[in-house]
Amino acid sequence: MTTYQMVSRPSAFTTFTRNEWANLSHKTSITLTADEREQLQGLNETISAEEVTDIYLPLSELIYLHMKHANHLHKDLNQFFQKKTKKVPFVIGIAGSVSVGKSTTARLIQTLISRFPTQPKVDLVTTDGFLLPNAVLEERGLMKRKGFPESYDIESLLGFLTDLKSGCAYMETPLYSHLTYDRLTEKQIVEEPDVVIVEGINVLQVNKKNKKIPQMFVSDFFDFSIYVDAEEDNILNWYIERFKLLRNTAFQKPESFFHRYRHLSDEEAVGFATDIWKSINGVNLERNIRPTKNRADLILKKGAGHRVEEIMVKKK
Repeated sequence: MTTYQMVSRPSAFTTFTRNEWANLSHKTSITLTADEREQLQGLNETISAEEVTDIYLPLSELIYLHMKHANHLHKDLNQFFQKKTKKVPFVIGIAGSVSVGKSTTARLIQTLISRFPTQPKVDLVTTDGFLLPNAVLEERGLMKRKGFPESYDIESLLGFLTDLKSGCAYMETPLYSHLTYDRLTEKQIVEEPDVVIVEGINVLQVNKKNKKIPQMFVSDFFDFSIYVDAEEDNILNWYIERFKLLRNTAFQKPESFFHRYRHLSDEEAVGFATDIWKSINGVNLERNIRPTKNRADLILKKGAGHRVEEIMVKKK
């Protein structure tokens, strides 16, 4: 009988502590005021000046380095092929769980990159707009699987990304309302961007179950991708705190999808949010979202208070 010993394999990532990462910054003159940080932060997040300086400035510098290399490669290929083609947008994908802070990360990166020397035009598109309308989800019995891969109009999302990387100058993407919990009729205009950030829980997933969709994945269109990670206990706490905050704000509005939960006590709100997490969001995280994190080019690992503690960068 043959026995096998576990062999320690080299990692595909280079890991940086927070301090190591902070030391990579070239200390650019880019800054964010307290008011700007407040506008960019999520509902139950606080973006400190230290977090911007130590984490997001080095990250934006790294992305900008990738953008410059992509521009140089485009020029070299034009010369090689003896053709003059227009540079297509640089696309950044940002993935991670519900309530982990993807949207805040996306807004910070959008703002910081747009302030670099070439002042690129940076658009942010969230995949929430590509969720199937509630009426369709109800018809298909998928309302309790909202956010799972099968609840998205992946064909439309792939169509948008194909147009984007084909050099289309003008595109429209669907918008989503977290108030009404449904897709809107209004559209987001994406017009001649230099950079597009695509943010959503599903952007690094593959679509193995849908045989009707060609074997093309959302991440195939990314030039750089980020996964925002955290321990599930932290994410659950952030989800509960956000639910409680929304109960006292957005849920109070009659047009809110969750208006009927506006009178829940703290204890009831915690119980209800925990049940949703355990039956829907936590299941989606373990089955569909977290298994994709090693497909990212960079992983931001958060600790308590949304403070980034570790950064992993895929080796090239």
